[in-house]
Amino acid sequence: MALIVHKYGGTSMGSTERIRNVAKRVAKWARAGHQLVVVPSAMSGETNRLLGLAKELSPAKLTDAVHRELDMLAATGEQVSSALLAIALQAEGLESVSYAGWQVPIRTDSAFTKARIASIDDQKIRVDLDAGKIVIVTGFQGVDEDGHITTLGRGGSDTSAVAVAAAMKAAECLIYTDVDGVYTTDPRVVPEARRLKTVSFEEMLEMASMGSKVLQIRSVEFAGKYRVPLRVLSSFTPWDIDLAEEAQSGTLITFEDDEQMESAVVSGIAFNRDEAKISILGVPDKPGIAYNILGAVADANIEVDVIIQNIARDGKTDFSFTVHRNDYARTLDLLKAKVLPALGTDRIEGDPRICKVSIVGIGMRSHVGIASKMFRSLSEEGINIQMISTSEIKTSVVIDEKYMELAVRALHRAFDLDQPPA
Repeated sequence: MALIVHKYGGTSMGSTERIRNVAKRVAKWARAGHQLVVVPSAMSGETNRLLGLAKELSPAKLTDAVHRELDMLAATGEQVSSALLAIALQAEGLESVSYAGWQVPIRTDSAFTKARIASIDDQKIRVDLDAGKIVIVTGFQGVDEDGHITTLGRGGSDTSAVAVAAAMKAAECLIYTDVDGVYTTDPRVVPEARRLKTVSFEEMLEMASMGSKVLQIRSVEFAGKYRVPLRVLSSFTPWDIDLAEEAQSGTLITFEDDEQMESAVVSGIAFNRDEAKISILGVPDKPGIAYNILGAVADANIEVDVIIQNIARDGKTDFSFTVHRNDYARTLDLLKAKVLPALGTDRIEGDPRICKVSIVGIGMRSHVGIASKMFRSLSEEGINIQMISTSEIKTSVVIDEKYMELAVRALHRAFDLDQPPA
C-alpha cells in the first residue's frame, strides 16, 4: 500500500468529538494497509485566541524579539491538537506518535511569523512508519538554524503537509477541510457552482492568488514545484465512508498533461474584495518613475497587485495600482509624505471600495475571444471596468465592489460553468 499524507484544518480539529472522528478516519486508512503521516492545524479559533492575548500585552510597535515570542506562542496551538490526535489514535488501538516541527526537524529560515521551509529531515518519521506507527507532525511551524521555533504564517499547515509529502515522496497529499472540493466559484455567491473533479496546479495557483480561499497559495506553489498530487476533500463526510469512494472524492489538483483533467476553456471564477486602488496623477513620463513609486511601497513591505500606467500626454502620465485594503491608509500616507514631493505632484486619488474578479482556465491559451466575451458579459450588466490584468490562463478586472456578486454570477452563466465539460 501507499504512503499518504493527511492534513486536517482547524474546523476538522475543532473539538474533542471532531478529533475523535479524525482519528477514526485515519485509523480506517491505516487498517487498509497505508502508511500515514498526519499534519493537523490548531483547533479552530485557538491561534486567534493566543495572538489576541499577545496583542493585549504587546507594545504598539512589534520588535523582532516580540515576533520571536509570537512564534513560540502560536506554535503551541498545533502541539495541542497533534498530541490530542495521537491520544485519540491510541484509544483506537493504533500506535501513534506526535512530533513538533523542531523535533523532526523541519528547517526554516529565520523570518519569524512568515518563515519559509528550507529542508525536512524525514529519517525519524520513516523509522516510526516502518515500525507500524502513525506519525503526526505539527503543521504551521519549524525551527531555524539557531534553534528558534518559527511559524509559516496564516495557512501554513497546508504548506507543512505538502512539504512533508514532497520530502517523503508520498503517493498523495489529502487536504481535509470544511468544503468538499474546489468549485467553479463560491457556492455562497452562485448556488449553481459546480465542484470540479480535477483542476491543474497552474489553475489552482491562479485561483488561490485571485482570492479563492480553499488552499493557501504557498502550498499550491510547493506542490506544483515538487509535483505532489493534492486532493481537497471534506472531513465532514461520515468517517466510515467506503475507502475507495473517499479516495476518489473531492477535487484532485494535478498536472496539466493528466488525461483525467477537465478540459473546459474557463475552469472557475475567483474574486477578491479585499483590495483598494490608488492613482497618482500627472507624474513625469520618464525612466525610473515606476521604481520611485513602487520601490518605496515595497520597502514598507506592502504588496502591490494590479498595475497600470496610462499613455503619456505632454510629458505627464497617470500611474495606478492596487494594494490590500488593510494597507490602503498606510500606503496613501507613505506616498504623500515621501513620494509625491519628489515627483513634483500632489494629485493622488484612492478608492477602497473596489474588488477584483478573475476568470481562470488553461483552455484560454488555445481559444480566442475569451476576454472579449468576459468584457461583453460585464457590459451587458452595466458594470464598468476600471483596470485589467492578464496572464496566459487568467484575465482579471477591477470593478466597483458593489457589482462583485452580479459580475461573478454573470460570468459564471456566460461561460456555462454550471454545466459539466463535454
